[in-house]
Amino acid sequence: MKRSLHISPEDADTAAPAPPPPLRSQRDYRLLWTARTISVTGSEVSKLAVPLTAVTLLTASPFEMGLLTAAASVPALLLGLQAGAVADRLTRHRPLMIGCELVSCTAAAAVPLAWLLGVLTVPWLVAVALVIGAAGVLFRAANFPHIAAVVHPDQRTEAMAGFHASYSVASVGGPGLAGLLVQVLTAPLAVLAEALTFLASALLLRSIRTPERHEPAASRGIRRDVAEGLRITVTNRTLRALLGAGVTINFFAMAYTAVSMLYMVNTLGIPKGLIGVLIALGGLGGIVGAWLTARLSKRYGENRILLASVLFFPIEILAVGLLTGPLWWKLAVLAVTGTVTGGIVVAFATCMGAIMFAETAPELRGRVNATTTFAVQGVLALGGLAGGALAELVGLRPVVLLSAAGIALSTIWIWTSPLRPRPSRPSTRTTWDNPHPKRQPLV
Repeated sequence: MKRSLHISPEDADTAAPAPPPPLRSQRDYRLLWTARTISVTGSEVSKLAVPLTAVTLLTASPFEMGLLTAAASVPALLLGLQAGAVADRLTRHRPLMIGCELVSCTAAAAVPLAWLLGVLTVPWLVAVALVIGAAGVLFRAANFPHIAAVVHPDQRTEAMAGFHASYSVASVGGPGLAGLLVQVLTAPLAVLAEALTFLASALLLRSIRTPERHEPAASRGIRRDVAEGLRITVTNRTLRALLGAGVTINFFAMAYTAVSMLYMVNTLGIPKGLIGVLIALGGLGGIVGAWLTARLSKRYGENRILLASVLFFPIEILAVGLLTGPLWWKLAVLAVTGTVTGGIVVAFATCMGAIMFAETAPELRGRVNATTTFAVQGVLALGGLAGGALAELVGLRPVVLLSAAGIALSTIWIWTSPLRPRPSRPSTRTTWDNPHPKRQPLV
């Protein structure tokens, strides 16, 4: 005789909630991930197509090329902090994201249209870069808190790993696709491909059905809102450690990037044609790193992965600075260390985003993310200038070794912060909107 299972109301109240289905089976996450992958791939195409348009068709001067390059990063510096405050005021983030993609689509489509009409100029390209850059800043500010509406708290690390994997896919396939499109369609029409990717992203985002229930923060004016984001990011010990580590890594990484091509070609004797292959291996490593991070974080927790990843950050640059021997050995070492570093970068970025999510109240996520992004991205220009200037004084190899030592300083930020587990002390940290956190609590 089959017995029926009786659950009392008290038992039902204490029963553990059913686990969410796997991300790959969730329609709205697939739409969001696909939208981001298509959009960032189109952006990679434009990184080659727009400069080639300026050089080949408009015979741009070095100064004009400098303006065009700077135009891509200026919006982040001018609007980055304000964008976070705007995102925190919204009850729904998806309409702003869709609007940003449509504005970017229109701006990108204006390039081939102006070329066909014979009115395309370098200032036109600069204006397009500024518009797309500004839309991108607003999009990223809204996208970070929007993840909370689509993804269950227990799956955010896996979701962020998926997003970083899409960036790695774009970095591997984007340049090759750009070269093919420029060859077949010419540079201006290749920019049209970017416009279509923005349009496709907007349509995919429009198809997401998950309702948004974000409760906006009470605004006290844009300046006070921005100041509140800065205050939280600097005074919270965990967020401050993430910010300090990110700024340190990016400053010295860009100092290395400024001299890496010259060093590899002139000092190590690496064939120019193979440098692109080595860079692509970093993208492949990022894909593998995203896959491993999504799985290892469930077992060890995001903070443990972060603690381990910063230890390995300097390895590739240190190997480059000390590398000698025959060409085959140099290529082998660079291939292995570049692939590993690609995975480490994605692991660090994924866990950093997940910890920021858990550490920040929902009504402050836009501003905290914008503040961190502003500082971490804004320091890139300073690092590049410092690396180039220092190389003029002391040479290429010392700058490479100094960059490795500088990146190693990021371990101090992480290992002396609450991210380091201290089992003997009780946890006082609040995990926002996640009643059943799986990662090790931060103390």
